[in-house]
Amino acid sequence: MAAVTNTATTPSTELATDEMAVKAVHKRYEGLVMVRTKAIKGKGAWYWAHLEPNLVHNPDTGLPKAVKLRCSLCEALFSASNPSRTASEHLKRGTCPNFNSDSSPNPISSVSLAGMGSLSSPTSSSSPVQNNRKRNSSGNRRGGGFKVSDSETTYSVAPITMIEPPRFSVDVSYPTRPDPVHAFSGSHNHHHHHQQQQNHVMLSGGKEDLGALAMLEDSVKKLKTPKSTPGQTLTKAQIDSSLELLANWVYENCGSVSFSSLEHPKFKTFLNQIGLPAVSQRDLAGARLDSKYKEAKTESEARIRDTLFFQISSDGWKSKDLVNVCVNLPNGTSVYRRGVFTGGYVFSKHAEDVLWETICDICGNNLQQCVGIVSDKFRSKALRNLENQHHWMVNLSCQFQGVSKLIQDFSKELPLFHNVIENCLKVANFVNTKSLIRHSFLKYQVQEYGRAGLLRVPFRGGFEGVFEMVEDVLSSARALQLVFLDESWKMVAMEDQIGKEIEEMTMSRFWNELEAVHSLVGLIKGMGQEIEEEKPRIGQCLPLWEELRVKIKEWCGKFHVNENHVEKVFDKRFKRNYHPAWSVAFVLDPLYMIRDTSGKYLPPFKFLSSEQEKDVDKLITRLVSREEAHIALMELMKWRTEGLDPMYAQAVQLKQRDPITGKMKIANPQSSRLVWETHLTDFKCLRKVAMRLIFLHATSCGFKWSSSLCRWAQSRNAIDKAQKLIFIAAQSKIERRDFSNDEEKDAEFFSLASREDDVLNEVLFDVSSL
Repeated sequence: MAAVTNTATTPSTELATDEMAVKAVHKRYEGLVMVRTKAIKGKGAWYWAHLEPNLVHNPDTGLPKAVKLRCSLCEALFSASNPSRTASEHLKRGTCPNFNSDSSPNPISSVSLAGMGSLSSPTSSSSPVQNNRKRNSSGNRRGGGFKVSDSETTYSVAPITMIEPPRFSVDVSYPTRPDPVHAFSGSHNHHHHHQQQQNHVMLSGGKEDLGALAMLEDSVKKLKTPKSTPGQTLTKAQIDSSLELLANWVYENCGSVSFSSLEHPKFKTFLNQIGLPAVSQRDLAGARLDSKYKEAKTESEARIRDTLFFQISSDGWKSKDLVNVCVNLPNGTSVYRRGVFTGGYVFSKHAEDVLWETICDICGNNLQQCVGIVSDKFRSKALRNLENQHHWMVNLSCQFQGVSKLIQDFSKELPLFHNVIENCLKVANFVNTKSLIRHSFLKYQVQEYGRAGLLRVPFRGGFEGVFEMVEDVLSSARALQLVFLDESWKMVAMEDQIGKEIEEMTMSRFWNELEAVHSLVGLIKGMGQEIEEEKPRIGQCLPLWEELRVKIKEWCGKFHVNENHVEKVFDKRFKRNYHPAWSVAFVLDPLYMIRDTSGKYLPPFKFLSSEQEKDVDKLITRLVSREEAHIALMELMKWRTEGLDPMYAQAVQLKQRDPITGKMKIANPQSSRLVWETHLTDFKCLRKVAMRLIFLHATSCGFKWSSSLCRWAQSRNAIDKAQKLIFIAAQSKIERRDFSNDEEKDAEFFSLASREDDVLNEVLFDVSSL
């Protein structure tokens, strides 16, 4: 009776429970089907091609009671709780008898060799070991040979007697029809004789001998069977063209595709399968590389010769490994010039020498062809020295670096950042080191996000590690809040002073300040990313910094931060990056002209400060000869009062929607310069300044190379080959406008795949919590 009274559930309660269970099972099933559908379309994990969600029904009620994963290759059923682990254990580790994988040994029934087909038993899909056990248990010991079959013919191999006791034996039988190819004898009767003598093959090498035995049979087959006529043979022209494409692929993926990988046996087999000869490292790194480099170099130099002037772009001084030197042309394109291996800290004087040597090498006697340099470092010394020595040059620091350094400035000078960093360190160290709290935190992470991990604590200098910690704390906010309410927290916090401080801290402004810091860093990083992608010209620098100033001011209002203090930090960084050429390009570029009440389009002088207006006069007089200085200033006054013909101004400012990003962009960015070159011919001196300034780039964001390049480029010969490879690859990247590296692309791809797995996990955890 006690047992009966303890289960006090009414029929209606049981019915409601059953309905919830059925809904939960259906939800899990639908989630799995959704993920599998996406995977089949190429947007998910590989293993979904072999695993199918199945509903398992209760035989009594007919209602679904569970979801299982069925292997489409062997019909086995598995739990659906962890598809990735199921795929790893069942498919990758060779448990599935019908799954072919190069990474793990397969049973003889699934071994596939070149030119032979698969080895399998004609009567069963199970492995030889399983067949042997079945026959032994039933007393069927007809063996005397080992059957090896392909899609057309079944072959028999005579048994081989071993002296030592077998570690692995295979029971064998013979086909009912005579074998057309006899491996070790000339007649079927000879096989029958051996069949009477021995029942099974004993292989002293164990299971691994099966592959060798199959290869032996394959060799016999090739000797006995005439070679089949190939379907199609590549012509010499097709082979040469294919090898050229292959070589270009290796060169253009410099650092990502190693030369040694070309010697991989499977790659050689692949080439042989498609009718191409093997490619040697020596061939690719020898005359073929020299020829390709010469071709790319000749094309690059021809494009530079066709232009009246250019800008040098220097990137990589901060990385201390490889410096990329490019040439920016007035038509908006660029060409690669050279790669300089540094191998350590580079002094300002050495950087100055490298840049000037590059300019002289390109220009020869016509040094004024180079109108400026943009670099990611050495603004204060090397660039300034070169600019002072050559009056026609405008040397700039990279604006991506300038904007990014704002984060460091705020982290050093704003008390808000100090508070948030200190508080996050307290939380992270306390949660990570206290076992009860750590266990509770990981539990709530799994409950809320379907994943778990400790909070990252910075172990290196710079703000990047700090920001990772801030992101971790903020992204785990819900789990941390549940930890603070948990009994384990109360037990530890009662006896620990730091725990009490953390509890008080999180009850005040901690989360608001944390969000404020994260928001500001994200805002600045977003602006930096936009600058890196858009690669603005120097006329856009003033509007960009003003836009960033307005956004930061709005941020101050949203999070109630002292605006005066923030503005001081901002102005300090702005002044360190500012160059007078920003103001000159801003007022000379027709893109920024403003229509006044009379209908004229006038330059935007009213947006300049009095100091910036003086900069305009000073820089223009420096960029022209002494004889032309007063003429240029008179023309500047005329430009300021008369402006540009409205039709031309509107044509320059015409915008269209970018089909990729969806943003409105200038339809023809070259119009600003072309107006000065072809239409504003009355401005004899001022047009020279405008033509040389307007096209200048404000960033030097270059290429991201694999670190392996710098490791093997040690000797003089290796450095020479590395520089040639870099030149070819860089020129290809410029043409494709692809400045990322394969490591970043792979990381992005796997992060997308991880997010898809998170969707699946969310479905599974939501269901399991019902």
